[in-house]
Amino acid sequence: MELRELEYVTAIADAGSLSKAADRLYLAQSSLSQFLNRLESELGTKLFVRTSGGVRPTLSGEIYIRSARQILRQYRMMRAEVQDMERPSEGRIDFGISSFRGEYLFPKVLDRFRKSAPAVEVVIHEMDSIRLHKAVSSGELDMALVAFPDGLLPQKDSGVRRIKRDEVMLVANKEHPVMQYVKIGQGGPPRPWVDLSEILHFEFLLSNRTTILGSSAERLFRELGKEPRALNTNLTASFAAALARQGLGLAFTYRSCAIAQPGVEYLSIGKKQYFADLALLYPPDGYRSRAIRALEETFRQCLEEDTI
Repeated sequence: MELRELEYVTAIADAGSLSKAADRLYLAQSSLSQFLNRLESELGTKLFVRTSGGVRPTLSGEIYIRSARQILRQYRMMRAEVQDMERPSEGRIDFGISSFRGEYLFPKVLDRFRKSAPAVEVVIHEMDSIRLHKAVSSGELDMALVAFPDGLLPQKDSGVRRIKRDEVMLVANKEHPVMQYVKIGQGGPPRPWVDLSEILHFEFLLSNRTTILGSSAERLFRELGKEPRALNTNLTASFAAALARQGLGLAFTYRSCAIAQPGVEYLSIGKKQYFADLALLYPPDGYRSRAIRALEETFRQCLEEDTI
């Protein structure tokens, strides 16, 4: 048995499809299919049931996948500890982040980290929030940056370290009529803010409810007991923000992902504002190498610097 075999099988399980797993592994689908057929022949049992919609694990497959994840997690922990002892200034970090936050925040973090730790390889894995949690739990990733809705951050989980309380904001073009409803002070924050209940007649550009921004927006509207005016409710956060900057609606974004641009305004929501918790997620009982701790500190430094 080789580690590569375990990685291939867990990739198939995570993707739920041979074609998607092959794309993630940079393999031809035919090569991955041949590998799986050969492995199942050697084991004398099927690991996956092929369906029209993809593949799903058999009972034998679930046992194999569970054990494979444990072995891979233990191997990565062992490798990290050995490298940390022999070459403390070197190493590799498999890091996970969402597309939206990666686009706006991570380039700055990675640039600063590479200057301070040039011998550490950071391998970026771009995933949505749900997959990030699974990949960290399985040990596929050494760490990931994730967001939790305000008040829902696990308090006793040693694998979760909060690094910032990130404000959820609205992005709008300064020519948008919503600017007529903007307040500064008046019992609210000392920056431009709006009362969400006063602007529901404007069009909102929303993300899917399975995302943190999407679920945060849904929670805000539910608290008001009102439905927003929204034709587009399944946009990526970056796409929605781009449309809003052009004046085509209002979109939710994070303060950490807000970049000052001419003609664009970022608005706090309500007198008390609205927040999400940004946290670094680690595998349960995982080893945090010096390189990982250094990257965590770089995140803290960058997030302390307001972007707008």
